[in-house]
Amino acid sequence: MRKILIQLDTDTLPSTFDRVVAVDAGVDELFTYGGVTPANVTSLVHGAMFTRGPKDLQNTAIFIGGSNVAQGEELLAKVQSLFFGPVRVSVMMDSNGSNTTAAAAVLAAAKHLDLSQTTALILGGTGPVGQRAAQLLANRGAMVRVGSRDQANAAKTCDAVRSKVPNGKLTGHSTSSAESLMAAADGVNLIIACGAAGVQLLSTEQRKSLSALKVAIDLNAVPPAGLQGIDVFDKAVDRDGVLSYGAIGVGGTKMKIHRAAVDRLFSKNDLVLDTEPIYEIGQTL
Repeated sequence: MRKILIQLDTDTLPSTFDRVVAVDAGVDELFTYGGVTPANVTSLVHGAMFTRGPKDLQNTAIFIGGSNVAQGEELLAKVQSLFFGPVRVSVMMDSNGSNTTAAAAVLAAAKHLDLSQTTALILGGTGPVGQRAAQLLANRGAMVRVGSRDQANAAKTCDAVRSKVPNGKLTGHSTSSAESLMAAADGVNLIIACGAAGVQLLSTEQRKSLSALKVAIDLNAVPPAGLQGIDVFDKAVDRDGVLSYGAIGVGGTKMKIHRAAVDRLFSKNDLVLDTEPIYEIGQTL
C-alpha cells in the first residue's frame, strides 16, 4: 500500500521546502493544502481517517507546516481532537522548522557538553526555536537562561516551558543593553542564538570575554551573524577556544532529523511528533 503524506500548511502557498523533504524521505504520494486553519481542516482530516481500514491507517500521515508556529500549534491541537479510538493517523508538527532546528542545535551541544551540568543562555529565547531549545535543555537538567529584549516576555517563556517541564531550571533575562546581556551571559557554558535573521546579538569581543563558554551555536543564516565571528558553515570549529556551529553547520543534522521523522510517521498510526519525540528521533541518527 502506498504511503500518503498530507501536508497541511497554514500559509497560502504550501512550503516547497517541506515538499522536497517529504519526497526525499520516500513518500509515495504527497497531498498539499495551503491556507489551512482549525476552522477548515476537519474534512481534510476525516478524509485521511475514513478512507483506509484500521490496519492500513499507518500508511497515511499528516504533516503540519507553515511560517507561523503559533498557528501550527493550534492546527495540531485541532487535528488531534478529531481522532478517536483506533481511527487516527500519525501527525508531525514542524512549522517554520522549529522542532527539527531546535533538536539539531541541542544535539550539537550534547556532543561536547554534559547537558545536566550545563548552564545555557538562549538569545532570542522567546521565539519558536528558542522556546523549544529551552524545553529540550531544561528537560535534560540544564540550567537555562532565556534571553530577550523584554524581561516580561522572557519570564512568560520560562513559565510556558515549565508547564511542559515542571522541574525545569529556567530564568528569564533582559538582553536589551550591553550590561544586561553580559550579566545574562556570565558563567554560561553554552550559548544558542535564535534571534531574528540578520540581527547581531553578541559581538566577537563580548564572546571572547566569556571565560566559561565552551560551545556557541548561531542559527541565523542571514548576514550579519547572530554571534559575530562564527561562520554559517562552522561545524565544531574552534573559534577562540569555543567550539562553534553556524546555521548550515547545524542544518545537515536538521535535515536528517526532518527526513527521519517523516519516515517514522509511517511506522504506526498513532504517533504525534512534536518537540520531544523529534529530538528522540535525532538521538538515533
